[in-house]
Amino acid sequence: MTSAGALERVVRRSSSTPAENTECCDMCGLAVPEQHRHVLDQQAGELMCTCQACTLLFQRDAAGRGHYQLVPETRLRLADLSPKELGVPVGLVFFVVQCDGSVLANYPSPMGPTRSEVDAGTWQALQQRCPELAGLAPGVQALLLDTARGADEHWLVPIDDCYRLVAVIKREWRGLSGGSTVWPAIREFFDGLAEPRRSTY
Repeated sequence: MTSAGALERVVRRSSSTPAENTECCDMCGLAVPEQHRHVLDQQAGELMCTCQACTLLFQRDAAGRGHYQLVPETRLRLADLSPKELGVPVGLVFFVVQCDGSVLANYPSPMGPTRSEVDAGTWQALQQRCPELAGLAPGVQALLLDTARGADEHWLVPIDDCYRLVAVIKREWRGLSGGSTVWPAIREFFDGLAEPRRSTY
């Protein structure tokens, strides 16, 4: 499970000015550009920023030695899926497979994601209907759904995309209902998923 520390770093970056937004590789300490890759520390549950050299190193599975795993860049729009199929009462949610095979539903909110476990049989039934989910990499990929307020978004994404979404919600939320800016910001986030990714490494 990715810890709150990784989320807080994403939130800090999203609210800082360009001059303040200086990142370093968590492996070697070199400066990294705004667009960079991440590695999951599977023992600590932390997302770690990586420079080009360290990213290339961890593109080989053996380099992680079961401790570190490079977060993939694949984004894939999926067929129509509903959170209700998985027993989830809200329209905006992302699902992450854990190392033990269990699946956690994460509900983004201004206080960070709230989590609950998904019934194993229900998840298996969804995998049969959507075979792309069978290859979901534990901890580093997610099923991201948004059916709130008439939205119709169904995506397989890297886990860092989900934490960027949580950061958007934390930054834009106002009052009890979210205010006037959070929902347009969420729409803009999903519109960005459909655009070609800017090159990292």
